[in-house]
Amino acid sequence: MQQADIQDVIRRAIVSLMVTAVVFATMMGLLSEAAYLWIKVLHIVAVMSWMAGMLYLPRLFVNHVGLPPESAASEMLKGMEHRLLVYIINPAMIASWCAGLWMAWRIFGFEGTWLWLKLALVLGLSAFHGYLAKAVRDFGADRNPHSSRYWRFMNEVPTLIMIAVVILVVLKPF
Repeated sequence: MQQADIQDVIRRAIVSLMVTAVVFATMMGLLSEAAYLWIKVLHIVAVMSWMAGMLYLPRLFVNHVGLPPESAASEMLKGMEHRLLVYIINPAMIASWCAGLWMAWRIFGFEGTWLWLKLALVLGLSAFHGYLAKAVRDFGADRNPHSSRYWRFMNEVPTLIMIAVVILVVLKPF
């Protein structure tokens, strides 16, 4: 990875963290426990949107692999990938984190091994999100080094994380 790419990744991560921190701090200051059910609704809708995007984006990559650079189909997929990331996946991730952290703090007091395991898995999902964001930039620059088989495999990563998170949240086994 080039120095400029590393700086871009760091800059984007810092901006995302800052936006999340500001929204979370605002939520903490303005919302009481009475808002719990509405925050829970926001969290569920945001997570569903985030997961839909995380599952769809690698499928777009599967279709994008092998297309001639600058072909009409390639350019169409570049636009779809970018819009999916910027307008759906990124805001959904921020809303998921903000609502989830609000509930973890205000409702659960950050107690329970299940919650810490869930947070670790969501952190892993966020890292995968960052990896997909880099892939969108790579496809946008016609630099994808991976095969369609690779992207089919990568499509399963968010599914496995999602299953583990749902088990932890519903069963609270620890």
